[in-house]
Amino acid sequence: MEALGIPNLNTLNSPNPKPLTQRRARFTEKHCLESPAFSPLKFKLSFTESRRRRSRIRMSAAEDDDPARQMKEMAKARKRWEALLREGKVNGLSPREAGYAIQLSNKPLLDVRPSAEHLKAWVKGSEWIPIFDVDNRFDLGTISRKITNFMMGGWWSGVPTLSYNSQFLRLVEEKFPKDIDLIVACQKGLRSLAACEQLYNAGYRNLFWVQGGLEAAEEEDLEREGPVPFKFAGIGGVSEFLGWTDQQRVAAAKEGWQYRLVFSARLIGLFILADALFIGAQQGARYLQELRFH
Repeated sequence: MEALGIPNLNTLNSPNPKPLTQRRARFTEKHCLESPAFSPLKFKLSFTESRRRRSRIRMSAAEDDDPARQMKEMAKARKRWEALLREGKVNGLSPREAGYAIQLSNKPLLDVRPSAEHLKAWVKGSEWIPIFDVDNRFDLGTISRKITNFMMGGWWSGVPTLSYNSQFLRLVEEKFPKDIDLIVACQKGLRSLAACEQLYNAGYRNLFWVQGGLEAAEEEDLEREGPVPFKFAGIGGVSEFLGWTDQQRVAAAKEGWQYRLVFSARLIGLFILADALFIGAQQGARYLQELRFH
């Protein structure tokens, strides 16, 4: 209180205050009670309100990172997307039907996948505008998200940290008029539905969604460009290297033992490498101990 310029009010309770001190104390007490700026009651209320605001901010930040809350938001989004399809605001197409529409009716296809998937395989003549893309920023928040993503399974699946493309709608509007028949596709069909919702809200009324995404396409359904089949464009990480993804298992069942042999050799090589590193670490530790004693 003294730091705020308000004398200690405990002096009011002193049994024998000096006359000058008493007058000052009475003046200060009266001033505090009458002045809205220095009212003890209002000061306490404002301090309490400040603490409540800080608490609400902390709770809000915690809610933003809460996985349960994120799952609820995703469930709500799925209901909205299902309503778009049910009400006919967005029309569903199989990958084969999308291929026919592109070849026979010259309908454009909008690829909304992130760059990590698009660079592996894309539909010939398609337009690529990602709704989410790989986050290449290096600020503290992004680095924290990347570490969390890696520890939560990114090392296994190879899925990178993504961020929303704030320029998505603007870029689409620059490329396509709102009365055009537009086919929207992603890898598995989820992000393309999110894109369709945004496009519909922006005024696009002739939208077609590729069910199951490009991952559901056979090689003869769509004219592909890129180094790998559409089914393999969304996999990565250690699981892809070892051939333990669902897509690779299906391919192995079709290709036979030659396909399995490649990934079996990789697994054996990984064990040999891990064993060599372990032995090397032991030898290094032993060598360092010898240096310390000599």
